[in-house]
Amino acid sequence: MRGEATVLHADLDAFYASVEQRDAPELRGRPVIVGGGVVLAASYEAKARGVRTAMGGRQARELCPDAVIVPPRMEAYSAASKDVFAIFRDTTPLVEGLSIDEAFLEVGGLRHIVGTPEQVAVRLRERVRAEVGLAISVGVARTKFLAKVASAVSKPDGLLVVEPDREQDFLLPLPVERLWGVGAVTAAKLHRFGIRTVGELAELEAATAERMLGRAAGAHLHALARLRDPRPVETTRRRGSIGSQRALGRSPRSPDELDLILTQIVDRLARRLRDGDRVCRTVVLRLRFGDFARATRSHTVGPATDRTTVLLAVARALLAASQAEIADRGITLIGITLSQLGRADDIQPELPIEWNEGARLDMVLDAVRDKFGTASVARAAQLGRDPGWSTPLLPEHE
Repeated sequence: MRGEATVLHADLDAFYASVEQRDAPELRGRPVIVGGGVVLAASYEAKARGVRTAMGGRQARELCPDAVIVPPRMEAYSAASKDVFAIFRDTTPLVEGLSIDEAFLEVGGLRHIVGTPEQVAVRLRERVRAEVGLAISVGVARTKFLAKVASAVSKPDGLLVVEPDREQDFLLPLPVERLWGVGAVTAAKLHRFGIRTVGELAELEAATAERMLGRAAGAHLHALARLRDPRPVETTRRRGSIGSQRALGRSPRSPDELDLILTQIVDRLARRLRDGDRVCRTVVLRLRFGDFARATRSHTVGPATDRTTVLLAVARALLAASQAEIADRGITLIGITLSQLGRADDIQPELPIEWNEGARLDMVLDAVRDKFGTASVARAAQLGRDPGWSTPLLPEHE
């Protein structure tokens, strides 16, 4: 017995663009692009014209000249996400969030309380539409992997249940791009070997797949193609890192502008650390240059910290060391990741223990922003400057 299809993968459709269409009725049914320099999200009407996430704004406008381009509103998206996740957690306590707009839910224990997994999924979709005003696609399957594939196949605004006895019939004819973890580079490698469907990958020996794709990736993808995915829905997993990044378009950026953007990113990440009672040891700077090459710089601090001033000083030093390369090649994206996370209460304080001004300032700023909003107080360097909403900080999939 393979077990039952009790895992749901719920994924909001064209999330940012759908929130914009929800909040502005005149945008409904029209092609909508969120973000100007780089496409952060596109409505299904825009996607039908070839617009894709991360596409340059100029190319997107050429493909869809009648698109309505709107600036991103990250607070609105965050609020919508919280409302949807509240419905998830009201449905089942077993929720594993993947990003701001998708999660796994384990609903096998609800059969005798509220109904079958399919009935739970139907009710979930109805609640998200009625209470939050958004469409959500849901896949139901025995494993997380199959549930995620099913939700993708069901889009937009769909529900697809893959029963255990239909798994091979459903999965094997699909293109290899549907496998979780197959991007453009991996797909191109497989295509060069004549592998275009999941079934063709499954027919290979595991050793052959590993030679094609590398040992770890080959073994993982071959196992998925053969329907092996033992991972349970994890509700207590602690993130190993948190990060945000900001797409900059192709306009030149001065050192002062980059410092302002960096400050905004670090401010938000440090606050997320403190909200989660976490500390970090390593700061990672991620850059994408004008020629689309990428670079990563990192530095590990002594004792782990959640102090904004410490993290910002490290991030600024990393950016300063990259300024010559930025001036030569240009820059289109900047991001920060805080890694080697730990629990704040697991850190042994050093003696003498002092209430330093940095900690006091962080606490006061957090309290003010909690009460009056994130834009209620800013650093002096940000006064009279673009507060950053014209191009948002994008949460990484963690």
